[in-house]
Amino acid sequence: MLIIALLLAFSLSARADGWSFKDKDGVRHTLSGLHGRWVLVNFWAPWCPMCIQEMPEFVSLQKQHRDLQVIGIAVMYKSRREVMDIVQSQVISYPVVFGNEDIASDFGTMAGLPTSFLYSPSGKLVGKHSGPLTKVEIEQAIEGKPEAAALFTR
Repeated sequence: MLIIALLLAFSLSARADGWSFKDKDGVRHTLSGLHGRWVLVNFWAPWCPMCIQEMPEFVSLQKQHRDLQVIGIAVMYKSRREVMDIVQSQVISYPVVFGNEDIASDFGTMAGLPTSFLYSPSGKLVGKHSGPLTKVEIEQAIEGKPEAAALFTR
């Protein structure tokens, strides 16, 4: 039983670690293609106030850190127009993917939205975080500050 659980956990992380997404503009983003940069994959929904609350933080972060790529994955939406209305109202400058349950399940269980996954420049999953994040918290995490140690869990 333990071996099966370990194999399932490995297969989930292996699929999520080798991800490839096409964003709303048709541009493909892969983890291997972003090698050398920090990557923050953020799952969000248009009806989620906390998700929308953190978007300006991500826009600012993306503008100020060339060594980091934010990718937003919209899930649980009614229409693409609903997602695009949020993208336009929040002036999101980072790539946004029209996600689905299959993409979300490749990343494993999520306790709720927003949920973010942080990858190191070597492509290794640092961990995931459930709930909103601030620019300062993400900067602390990528700088390895002790106060950020509990933000991203494996």
